[in-house]
Amino acid sequence: MDFSIITFCVAVLIVGIFIFLAVMLNSKRAYTFDKIAYQTDFLKIENGLLRDNPATYDLSLVEADKLLDKALSEMGIPGKTMGDRLKKSADKFTSLNSVWYAHKLRNQIAHEHGFHVEYRQSLHALATYKQALKDLGAI
Repeated sequence: MDFSIITFCVAVLIVGIFIFLAVMLNSKRAYTFDKIAYQTDFLKIENGLLRDNPATYDLSLVEADKLLDKALSEMGIPGKTMGDRLKKSADKFTSLNSVWYAHKLRNQIAHEHGFHVEYRQSLHALATYKQALKDLGAI
């Protein structure tokens, strides 16, 4: 009888360890993006930036910002706004300051009447968003 109790306790312990390991391995798994979809979306944004059409400067920046926000949301980064999510994911970017700068440009476009970016600013911001998406593993 003593032996069966010990065997039962060891079996329960082993099963518990396996369950614990399974939970831990699943919780640390990185988010897997649909890279093709993100690459396609970002390529559309890049191709939509036309040097001879100033209306595309602002639009491309806003769309790239939305795509990065979507990636952060899909990863489960908490926050009500993109800014909140950026604060919680600071360690994920090679150049957080550049991402913040690009996002602030987007906010100026969205909230300041008459604010428009120049072609070079938009080009630089797109490069920043592209790197940020690469940092997250989305593209």
